[in-house]
Amino acid sequence: MDLDNGGKRVFQRLGGPGDSRNQRVCFHWRAGNCNRHPCQFLHREVQPPPSNGAPSKRAHGFTDDASGFSGPRPRPNYGGSGSTWGRAHGGTNSRVVRKPERVSKICKFWLQGNCGYGDSCRYLHSWSLGDGFSMLTQLEGHQKVVSGIALPSGSNKLYTGSKDETVRAWDCQSGQCMGVINLGGEVGCMISEGPWVFVGIPNIVKAWNTQTSIELSLNGPVGQVYSMVVGNDLLFAGTQDGSILAWKFNAASNCFEPAASLIGHTLGVVSLVVGANRLYSGSMDCTIRVWNLETLQCIQTLKEHTSVVMSVLCWDQFLLSCSLDKTIKVWVATESGNLEATFTHNEEHGLLTLCGMHDSEAKPILLCSGNDNSVHLYDLPSFSERGKIFAKQEVRAIQTGPGGLFFTGDGSGQVKVWQWLAEPTATTR
Repeated sequence: MDLDNGGKRVFQRLGGPGDSRNQRVCFHWRAGNCNRHPCQFLHREVQPPPSNGAPSKRAHGFTDDASGFSGPRPRPNYGGSGSTWGRAHGGTNSRVVRKPERVSKICKFWLQGNCGYGDSCRYLHSWSLGDGFSMLTQLEGHQKVVSGIALPSGSNKLYTGSKDETVRAWDCQSGQCMGVINLGGEVGCMISEGPWVFVGIPNIVKAWNTQTSIELSLNGPVGQVYSMVVGNDLLFAGTQDGSILAWKFNAASNCFEPAASLIGHTLGVVSLVVGANRLYSGSMDCTIRVWNLETLQCIQTLKEHTSVVMSVLCWDQFLLSCSLDKTIKVWVATESGNLEATFTHNEEHGLLTLCGMHDSEAKPILLCSGNDNSVHLYDLPSFSERGKIFAKQEVRAIQTGPGGLFFTGDGSGQVKVWQWLAEPTATTR
């Protein structure tokens, strides 16, 4: 990979809140009826000082591991049966989950950096709301939508791809941009598998080995490459014309050779996931297709969604899918082996991306971004809301990392680095 080192430091760390130990919280604000603007007292709760056991803020970068991002990544284990989904507040298996009262709107003027109310503003001045996680830093440099985030094994770099036609490499210790790779085409998606980084751009897939510096071009896609996944020693790519292409790595010739073309979808394939010896594909044609990984034949088509299936996840016996139809569906296999929807979670906005991880207490968490420029964090299987992350524009990429880290990339080009904390702490700052 040729990195264009501009020497430009794009790392920017957000400062924490000022010292509020001697400030008082407004009594009337707590009661919800303060009409003084500005008010001499605080219109927010004061965060208690950290205990000796609380995590300390890092001076640089976003990882303690000198070896960089490596090792296996934890996979959530939901366990249980389909009957336990969404039972936190009772009710049926298809409903809008009641939002906690703490959820608030973010101040649009604060987003632009020009809110004059300060602490007196009735809207949220924070990138997140919730307990147990915190933003470590944000990475500035991309000029358009961040469409992929990758952490190859054995590398000390984080890679981000964007529709500004570049891939950026970030140092995991300092948070600095180490270089820019100009691709000449919008990045539709990006994943990593072992030391390999795969980048989908129109009509081609770029493959880089971060350990050996081998760079390959995989031909065959027609139009943009929207999604990729690795399974059963095959690389799958979902393309704009509705086909799914597969390549197999030939160690002798040190290249990826075309292996198959899976035909069935009538519109672009925007999401792929592998699990239980199956490949699941979500498409703009509003369907999910289930493919046998051995025969590469379609064995079932799921048609319950009414709009584009934007993201699919597969853990244990469950398949999760989200759509622009404002729903998350949970699928489980019946005795016949076919999948059926066992639970539907309804949202107020179209949904874009699903990602799963464990919090610091090993509880399964679902992250779900919507086209309202936010990411919801849900406990599973109850779908109780744990928190919310805000962004300037839609979050199109979410990626987990080691040590409780996770990353979000939005439509403005910002990449934010988050971490689950060892002890719950308010994230408002």
